[in-house]
Amino acid sequence: MTFTLPTSISAPAKPKRLAVKLTYKGENYVQQGHPWVFSDSIVKINADAKTGDLAIIFAKRKNAMIGIGLYDADSPIRIKMIYSSSDPVSIDADFFLRKVQQAYQKRLPLLQTDTNSYRLLFGENDDFPSLIADVYDKVLVVKLYSEIWLPYLNTILERLVEVSQVETVVMRLSRGLQQSQSHGLEDGAVIYGSLKHEVVPFVEHGVQFSANVIKGHKTGYFLDHRENRRQVGLLSKGKTVLDVFSYAGGFSVHALANGATEVTSVDISHHALEIAKYNGTLNAHTGAHHTLAGDAFKLMAQLISEEQTFDVVVIDPPSFAKQQSEVVLAKKKYAQLADLGAQLTAKKGLLVLASCSSRVPAQAFYDINDQVLTATGRVYDVLQKTQHDVDHPIGFAEGAYLKCGYYQFL
Repeated sequence: MTFTLPTSISAPAKPKRLAVKLTYKGENYVQQGHPWVFSDSIVKINADAKTGDLAIIFAKRKNAMIGIGLYDADSPIRIKMIYSSSDPVSIDADFFLRKVQQAYQKRLPLLQTDTNSYRLLFGENDDFPSLIADVYDKVLVVKLYSEIWLPYLNTILERLVEVSQVETVVMRLSRGLQQSQSHGLEDGAVIYGSLKHEVVPFVEHGVQFSANVIKGHKTGYFLDHRENRRQVGLLSKGKTVLDVFSYAGGFSVHALANGATEVTSVDISHHALEIAKYNGTLNAHTGAHHTLAGDAFKLMAQLISEEQTFDVVVIDPPSFAKQQSEVVLAKKKYAQLADLGAQLTAKKGLLVLASCSSRVPAQAFYDINDQVLTATGRVYDVLQKTQHDVDHPIGFAEGAYLKCGYYQFL
């Protein structure tokens, strides 16, 4: 199995083993299974530590190993854990194979449905911090967010292909890695197999989609809302639907495929809306598909001024709080969206509100929605509250970023 990787990565220098001791607080976090060790938690470490080195963490009291992480010189999260146990282990090809196989087993219930797209590795939640691996049919897209994985990349790629049985591998890089001059990797490079076209077709619960695996956001598509898209589709038969922040039309296309009479997709990106329209054409449907390009807040206000309402309204914005300092403003935006959404939801209609801001806890998000919707004076039931789909397992508190509420007006 040969990958088209720079020589320095395909034949990397062997990483060093670092002896690390932490503060009592940092040690407790590791023993509780938390995947991050911040720089201010490190009491003792080798002076010549380099990114990608194995950080062997020892307990203060017993001087025994409690876990192993990868050292990241370029991040305030200085050590990213890949193994939290006192049992001896070798970090080798077999280790990574076991980890990938464990992750794959968690996805098996999804793969027994009419679905061939899934997240095989979900970063820290699968013990692969700063690494994502998504499968679209026979194409694997690996996205790196840190150089900690460079010494192990070839080995991990072999294990991923072995388990997933894909025919093509595409490498995607975070913005930071794209700007780095130290690795020689190229964003969007096909490093294994071949790719006839950058737009790859795939199936999600029987609905046809496509993802641009070379230039699309993240790995080409957002897989975490899959189950919510399926449910919204089933609830949209014979209904009019508004999909706000639609991107490639995930909710829109499921609604059309399930018999919605009319769907309106709203996004700031003209290009994303073109993809949404294209994805709609991949499925047989009789409903009309409209698109509106521009600022979602302004367009929703415009629709309200035109006295338009919809049977189903879905609002799934991007993260509003990428930093802690943005949380207050993010909560105000969520409140504004809930209010706009309620005004656009028809009598006895369904309003679906989602958030992917990890710094806004689920309970805080749901409280905002309840306060706003109660203030409208309309009577409603909360049908359900959901989180990630099965291929996005939650391994630690900060990993639970997605939340979605279904509000049925009576």
